[in-house]
Amino acid sequence: MRRKTTAPQESSSLILTERIGGERRSDRRYNIALRVRWDLRRRKRLLDSGGGRTVNLSSGGILLETGRQLPVGLNLTMAISWPVLLHDTTLMQLIVDGRVVRSDGRGVAVRTIQHEFRTLGVPLERRAGRAPESVPLPFGAEAPRRPARVAAMRAGA
Repeated sequence: MRRKTTAPQESSSLILTERIGGERRSDRRYNIALRVRWDLRRRKRLLDSGGGRTVNLSSGGILLETGRQLPVGLNLTMAISWPVLLHDTTLMQLIVDGRVVRSDGRGVAVRTIQHEFRTLGVPLERRAGRAPESVPLPFGAEAPRRPARVAAMRAGA
């Protein structure tokens, strides 16, 4: 004989309602504006490329400002300038492969498929003996931020 219970149904519908009404993303989003270069591909063939800025990002996806709409469903490879130096000396990029899931006036939403960090050449101090501030930065690279204690140590404080 089966017992009917209504409490679990009420509880699950309450949880469902709260989730639908609130934030539905499973990954935390970080509002950060970083320069990005992108390549739009269909079946490994390059269709278009351009630049822009990130609006926000998470491990599950990225929202971009590209200045134009991109076709939904196509693959996008992005090279994002990372704002922190590796070992306080080497510029880095975040390379992300993803799929365009939305493109409208608010931006281009991309679901992340895979990502990896890559370094950009040799460490700044080793470049022809020039001071790090005089080394031209590659496209998309912004002036890296150093922790205050590291900057103080380098200044001899």
